[in-house]
Amino acid sequence: MLNTMHPTIGKLHRFQQRPINPSAVGRPGIRRKRTCTSASVLPPHSGYHYDGSPRRFFEGWYWRVTLPEADGESFALIYSIEDPGRSSSESGGLGVQVMGPGDGYLCQFSRNTGSFWADQHALALGATIKPKGAVTPRSMVDEADFQKAVEHGYQASATKQQGSIIANEAGTAGRPMSSVSSASWNFSIQPRAGWGSPASSSQLATAGWLSMLPLFEPHWQVLMSQGSATGWFEWGGRRLEFKDAPAYAEKNWGGGFPSKWHWVQCNSFDGQPNLSVTAVGAQRGLLLGAEGLGLGEEDVGLIGVTYNSEWIELVPWNAELEWDVEPWGRWYIKAASEKYEAVVEARCSPSAGTVLRAPSADQGLSPACKDTFTGEVRLRVWKRDGPTNTAADEPYIDATSRSAALEVGGGPWWSAWTAKASMKEPFKSLVTLPIDVAALARMVPEPIRPPGV
Repeated sequence: MLNTMHPTIGKLHRFQQRPINPSAVGRPGIRRKRTCTSASVLPPHSGYHYDGSPRRFFEGWYWRVTLPEADGESFALIYSIEDPGRSSSESGGLGVQVMGPGDGYLCQFSRNTGSFWADQHALALGATIKPKGAVTPRSMVDEADFQKAVEHGYQASATKQQGSIIANEAGTAGRPMSSVSSASWNFSIQPRAGWGSPASSSQLATAGWLSMLPLFEPHWQVLMSQGSATGWFEWGGRRLEFKDAPAYAEKNWGGGFPSKWHWVQCNSFDGQPNLSVTAVGAQRGLLLGAEGLGLGEEDVGLIGVTYNSEWIELVPWNAELEWDVEPWGRWYIKAASEKYEAVVEARCSPSAGTVLRAPSADQGLSPACKDTFTGEVRLRVWKRDGPTNTAADEPYIDATSRSAALEVGGGPWWSAWTAKASMKEPFKSLVTLPIDVAALARMVPEPIRPPGV
């Protein structure tokens, strides 16, 4: 049950008075009017970060669409590129993974990293795993041209997704094996919020401005916390069409994934079409320079909430954050700052979920995490009185959903992970400096701008 706590977090009792009531949790089956903003929602780090060096490197992109006309089912598209600067046939790889309805899974892998392309300063990428002709796209093209040129592959941007793949895990490590033989997709995206206030002309780096430097391992950026997708998705011969379906996007890059992490994401709350939450905790590495002299690890995490035009960010440099997460089935994340307190509670069936692969430093694309789209989640946010350090009795936000994306990864870990986020100095002090990564990047001419920003 969600109101069962680890004994070391007894002080959190006040926030667990009422567990999720499954009968009161709605599915996103009814379209409701969504508020659109005029904000630029393309955040920093939207570009491709590879700088041409032969060091260990990966970059991965994740798009999720929740299908309101399919009883809350979802699918996710996961694109990855590993070690594009290495010429060995035993290293480097191009991966496309799809997590489909019913926790289904599909993977196609190729060693031909040369078929991958990406824009260094904008959100645009693609790959031709199997061409139809002699000329293959190296940038975004219209739908008809892509269909003529690409048999297996994809193209993706902030506003467009198109692709087709088949099951072929050869070259990846371990299981799982694909549950369907093929998938294809074609849909448009209307971004409505990135990472930061939807009303702002500039979006935020998820890990703060220090993400511009080679300090953390890996880096992470939420690209779109709220968006709407319209088009179709074919999954093993089953065609699903959708209009204005909730959409989400994020990315990672670096030398490898964290040694341990958990993650909760939802932007399909019942009766709250303009509400989204992303909550995470991770044991990430600290580096000194691009070559990665290790400075140890630290537990970091955050809760980010977009609510209509409001932005609520609870991160290690402005809030106290802690969690109690089981290896599978239960998530509890709490954060408190001077202005807000937030609690994210989630759970899923022990039988739910599927294993996904992620780029690892020593095995390439290999099993690393477990995910489900059928999580039950409850988000509560209280406004706080800074001078008295007290929270209001009634939550400012109290919302539930049965279509949350839930994940645990790394390890393996076999017992509950109870931790407090603790960002090390001097990084904690430095990250509070008022540096606008997006604005700074716009000031640098493209020819000399660092890749990715």
